Amino acid sequence: MNLYVGNVDFKVSEDQISELFSTYGEVSSVKIITDKFTGRSKGFCFVEMANDTEAQEAIEKLNGYEMNSRQLNVTQARPKTDNRDGGYNKNRNDRGGYNNRR
Repeated sequence: MNLYVGNVDFKVSEDQISELFSTYGEVSSVKIITDKFTGRSKGFCFVEMANDTEAQEAIEKLNGYEMNSRQLNVTQARPKTDNRDGGYNKNRNDRGGYNNRR
């Protein structure tokens, strides 16, 4: 199961997250999401756990857990959506913009 972990301190390492979650079961991978320009953590990560039952226990035990003075937000990760248009809805009929005047 893939877990989303939010409100992660910017100084926390993937090894520290892995160690914390491995208390509840086998951790397959940890990926801290970083800014592509600065390389700085964005304050959230994804943890992949091999067993769904263990992952569910980790959610229950670690959601609200305080790590480095921050309460973690742990939930099951939602599937990634393809949102390359920046949220612009092409089906709107607002006719806004310079080239859309009629």
